[in-house]
Formats: sequence, structure tokens, C-alpha cells
Amino acid sequence: MNTQNTLDQLKSLKLSGMANRYEATLLLPVHELQDVHSLIGMLTQAEIEYRDHARTQKYLNYSKLRYHALPEDILCTPDRGITREQVLRLSDGMFIAKGENVLITGATGCGKSFLACALGRSSCLLGYRTLYYSMNKFLESLAQARLDGTYLKWIRAISANKLLILDDFGLKALSNDSRIALLDILEDRYGNGSTIITSQLPVDNWYNFIDEPTLADAIMDRLAASAHRIALTGKSMRNKKNH
Repeated sequence: MNTQNTLDQLKSLKLSGMANRYEATLLLPVHELQDVHSLIGMLTQAEIEYRDHARTQKYLNYSKLRYHALPEDILCTPDRGITREQVLRLSDGMFIAKGENVLITGATGCGKSFLACALGRSSCLLGYRTLYYSMNKFLESLAQARLDGTYLKWIRAISANKLLILDDFGLKALSNDSRIALLDILEDRYGNGSTIITSQLPVDNWYNFIDEPTLADAIMDRLAASAHRIALTGKSMRNKKNH
């Protein structure tokens, strides 16, 4: 049996996980080799693990998350307004499967973006395509899409993600174009995807911030229905990191 030929064929078929495990198996002493059924099972499992890892890395790179954050890194104390149970419940991705939103509010530096990115990372690990935008970048991308005539394509690309994160909502006034774009995106995602929004403004102030009653009604209806609300409190986490 030409083992090198088999190895080359696995690689040519892009079965990299199988190829790597098979190559490692060839180095074992003869008496440690497994029977054919166990070997096939082991190679198959290796390929599944390889593809899962490759997909996760692809999603993480694509997501452009602002922070390399993990759910276990979230500081959960009574004075922060968030519990470990809440973090664990959101980290399991069930809110994404149900198409529910997460609205995170709090003062600057309290960890809103970090929490959103931690949930975004969990989403990628669970196999959900995720996309992060700061609101400044979102508005810049919108302006560019309007300018070069790719608006509909841009909207569809955003809708293809199971989780969308919009960070720092409320820092910059919305134009009519941005209000309509936000509504278009939320309309496409309603029941099909989840959106995490962070803001220094309390959710009750978002209606006035949007500043157009008809669009505000429609946007808030799609955002706030069945949404998980987290109001972070306490001192700035940035000050703690600087000490």
C-alpha cells in the first residue's frame, strides 16, 4: 500500500483534517495501529474538528470584533448591574436562535463594547456569522454604499449575518438616510437574526434620539420586542485598567 499516495490524495481533496491525522498515524508503531473501523472513525472526527476550527477562525476574522473578549472575562458584581447567570444565558446563543435582540446601555467606559464583543465571540464559536460595526463605521459604510450604488447589496450582506453588533448608538445624530437604512436592516433581520446595540443613552431615550416619529415607532418596535435589556452601572472599567 502506497501511504504517501493516500496522503497526497487526501490533501488534493482538501481533506486537511484527515490528512494531518493520517500522517500522524503513520508514525505510530505497528502494534499501536487501530483496526480499519476505528481508523475511519478517527479520521472522520479529525476532519470535522478541523473544519469547525477553520470555520470559527473565518467567522472571527470576518466579524471585525473590536475586542478579543471572552464571556468568562466579564466582571459580574452586584454594583455592575449584570450577573454571571445573565452572561451564561446569553453566551449559549439561544437568543440568536430565537432571533432576539440585546440592548446594552450604560455610561462611557463601563464595559458595554467589551460585553458585546464577548457575546459576538461566543456567536462565532457557535457557528453563527457575526458582524461588528461601530456606529461611525456603520454610517461611513452607508454613505459609501449610497455613493457607489451598492446600497441593496450592502443591506443584503449585513442581513446574511445571524448576529449584528452596532456599537455606540446615540453618539452621532442620524440622518434620514441612516434612519431608513437602520429600519431596512432591522426589517430584514426581524425573526431571522439578532442585533446587539450598545449605547450611553437609556433605551427609553432612543425614540427621541431617532427624532422622526414614524420611523422611530417602526425601528423601536423591531428593536425592543422580545429584547434582553442590560443596563450596566458602576465606575469606569477603563480607570481600573489604568491602575
